[in-house]
Amino acid sequence: MPSLKSLRLRINSVKSTRKITEAMKLVAAAKLRRAQQQAEAARPYAERMARMLGALGAAVAGEPEAPKLLVGTGKSDIYLLVVVSAERGLCGPFNSNIGRFARNRVRELEAAGKTVKLMSVGRKAASYLKREFADRFVGEVSFANQKRVSFDDASSVAASITAQLEDGAFDVCELLYNRFVSVISQTPSAQQLIPAEVPEAAGESAQAQYDFEPSEEEILTKLLPRNLAIQVYRALLESGAGFYGSQMAAMDSATRNAGQMINKLTLNYNRTRQANITRELIEIISGAEAV
Repeated sequence: MPSLKSLRLRINSVKSTRKITEAMKLVAAAKLRRAQQQAEAARPYAERMARMLGALGAAVAGEPEAPKLLVGTGKSDIYLLVVVSAERGLCGPFNSNIGRFARNRVRELEAAGKTVKLMSVGRKAASYLKREFADRFVGEVSFANQKRVSFDDASSVAASITAQLEDGAFDVCELLYNRFVSVISQTPSAQQLIPAEVPEAAGESAQAQYDFEPSEEEILTKLLPRNLAIQVYRALLESGAGFYGSQMAAMDSATRNAGQMINKLTLNYNRTRQANITRELIEIISGAEAV
């Protein structure tokens, strides 16, 4: 049976932990509102940009001089997977979910005979995937020292992807990230960045209704790099909102579990204290009767 002192120390320790988890929950809840607003505001812009480029790209996709960001290299032998995760932990299964999703995608592609390269955005993705796929890594990006991720940060990631494409390092690029659904739900998602997905129906519709000035090629030259940065930025915002939602849920669960543990330890403490008092009384009475 544990001593009263050890029980008191453990109760105080759990109370201190509960204060920390409760504070972290409140901080995550405060940051979640802003992150959620940013993620939801970025969605329609990114989706409309993708549809517009789909309409523009349909006209030039079959031409030999079409931009690589639109049509890729013409092959699908080498895949670059850009995996977006959080910089920190204490957020429930958030990082492990995207890690497993990426791991399954790597295995699926390699089973199909493809060569896979990995690029992580966020420290947790690198630490998770390097356990099994360290030799596939071609880049790591971390924003751990920044309070907020900006569009310039997404542009730097997009520039790195573009540079690798120009060097012929890959044929297809996919972006893997946690899409924010709600506070308790973040869905691992995959989005193909290169070659850009061009819906044929959208392209035919746009060509029937619009004339482009300047030409489609000139517009695509300007918009394709920006679209790549926008899609990366959207993924970063979605992942950020999902992280705070998952962290808030995890810290709320930890706070409630700490409260339950405190109640159990307090009950155990009171029972132990009562048993000690009863034993001392019995010893006193037994001693008095012996005299």
